[in-house]
Amino acid sequence: MVERFLAQTGFSSQEEFREHLHIRVPERFNFAYDVVDAYAAEQPDKKALLWTDDKDREIQFTFADLKRESDRTASFFRSLGIGKGDPVMLILKRRYEFWFSMLALHKLGAVAIPATHLLTKKDVVYRCNMASIKAIVVAGEKVITDHVAAAMPESPTVRALVSVGPEVPEGFLDFHRGIETAAPFVRPEHANDNDDIMLMYFTSGTTGEPKMVAHDFTYPLGHIVTAKYWHNLHEGSLHLTIADTGWAKAAWGKIYGQWFAGANIFVYDHEKFTPAEILHKIGQYRITSLCAPPTIYRFLIREDLSKFDLSSLEYCTTAGEALNGSVYDTFLKQTGIRLMEGFGQTETTLTLGTFPWMEPKPGSMGVPNPQYRIDLLTPDGRSAEDGEQGQIVIRTDGGKPVGLFKEYYLDEARTDETWHDGVYYTGDVAWRDEDGYYWFVGRADDVIKSSGYRIGPFEVESALMTHPAVVECAITGVPDEIRGQVVKATIVLSAAYRDRADAALIKELQDHVKRITAPYKYPRVIEFVESLPKTISGKIRRKEIRNDDAAKKA
Repeated sequence: MVERFLAQTGFSSQEEFREHLHIRVPERFNFAYDVVDAYAAEQPDKKALLWTDDKDREIQFTFADLKRESDRTASFFRSLGIGKGDPVMLILKRRYEFWFSMLALHKLGAVAIPATHLLTKKDVVYRCNMASIKAIVVAGEKVITDHVAAAMPESPTVRALVSVGPEVPEGFLDFHRGIETAAPFVRPEHANDNDDIMLMYFTSGTTGEPKMVAHDFTYPLGHIVTAKYWHNLHEGSLHLTIADTGWAKAAWGKIYGQWFAGANIFVYDHEKFTPAEILHKIGQYRITSLCAPPTIYRFLIREDLSKFDLSSLEYCTTAGEALNGSVYDTFLKQTGIRLMEGFGQTETTLTLGTFPWMEPKPGSMGVPNPQYRIDLLTPDGRSAEDGEQGQIVIRTDGGKPVGLFKEYYLDEARTDETWHDGVYYTGDVAWRDEDGYYWFVGRADDVIKSSGYRIGPFEVESALMTHPAVVECAITGVPDEIRGQVVKATIVLSAAYRDRADAALIKELQDHVKRITAPYKYPRVIEFVESLPKTISGKIRRKEIRNDDAAKKA
């Protein structure tokens, strides 16, 4: 399938990749019709989605199955009045009905809004009113349906609530009954144009209320590189990305690019993450490709990997945060597999990556994906030199690249603030080494300026995380009359060290950082806490820590 959308598919070097990568964008591209239904017509028995759960159930869906079920779902949604441009929120965890619903909404030209099951009533109300959501499809579990039902009196745009089960509470329609009784689906004459909104995500809002990131119908094409050249997938791949469907990482690893590459997507629908169970599934189902954030790999290497059959694993990738070198080394030693890092945002597809023909540098995000024109800009607007920190930007003066978001929905001011004069500003700071590899420093708002130095939180956090006392930590800057700012570490201690939260441990941690990284980066202020403030997606809210510090000083 990739061959239909790329001018050239085989690459053996970054130079060749950079020179010859070209994505063909068809007129009125629709992933559901042009990829999934095309497979169903040409290779109906081709494996597409292997769904399993923690109750030992499994279903292997072919592309013919997905066409049939997405057609029935589209017809059911249409009977509810859902059509082109209508926003529909999906709170479906890892239920297989998520894939039916996503494809169905694409077929109708509607707007899919995946969301996490962790939303409270307040979160649901906010999303419904900001996006004028017309229908909500949920996993039928009381903790979810109660919040959604409670939000309805304050959500006037919502016309229908749908549950996929196991429970279908009062006020909700039964998804499965709806698709079973649906009329035969008739494809709309004009489902979409390329620049119509297809998908929206509410970002997790580390510095404020969530933004609505809108992607158009060409967005899936941008994930060809994500899957084929970063995940390194092929026709025989069985790929597992560990992510809930409510987050953009699912779009990266659980639907679009993987099917372009001809891979079978593995889904494990579970309630509680257990490292040993994930490792067992890899061996049981002969999974060939794994993508997960570094935190997951940290948990996996704590297990005795010799007890698990990981012989089917061919390739492993990681993104979501920078990778600690010790995790890379331990995983490589125990499995023989290199962790290949990547970088991107909800607003993009993969923008930087470590590709198969490259030698990875642990902790580096890799090099630019050539579908984007990446640059590093210094605060005074210059392109940064090698070794110099700058904000990662995407140059768009030649046109919007495939994969970059369309806009922050209904927020022209925020869109213009982030994307202007032919440049999209990611808000992330990095530096580039002499080999062209990029290294993450931190969010632009989080970089600490102390005695003329620019200190990124990640490097100090990584150093602290190698000490056995530290479970989690956040690095922020606090005002200082002499240095401008000094580094502060807010630390959650491991159980073995909680009784040692004293001056001696503070000095031990400070000395530890001095030994691992540049001495000027050590935290002059350390605070021990029970937990760190986080967004609903688990990202640390450093701004909240800074605000609390300011309030204490006031």
